[in-house]
Amino acid sequence: MRSEDVAIFSDMTNAAVMRHPGRKFPGILIQGDTLYPLCREADAACEKVGRGRPGYEDLNDLPNALWFYLNHYKSTLHEHGIGLPFSEDRPFE
Repeated sequence: MRSEDVAIFSDMTNAAVMRHPGRKFPGILIQGDTLYPLCREADAACEKVGRGRPGYEDLNDLPNALWFYLNHYKSTLHEHGIGLPFSEDRPFE
């Protein structure tokens, strides 16, 4: 882990806008406890459309991207001995 200054344009809860050093444009910070339900909702949308149905392949790119970010988040927290801010055992509502 390292510490650096970031430019914070907005610190709105679950939607902070900040620019990482060395980057031209700001990004948005989505908390892990917000990202996890987004992943689950994207999976549910794919299930509603159904594999093999028109639009499914395009739609499926969304949960794949979200799960990529969530898995990176989870492994990073694990590497630093930080627990997850959500329970994966809880059923999706």
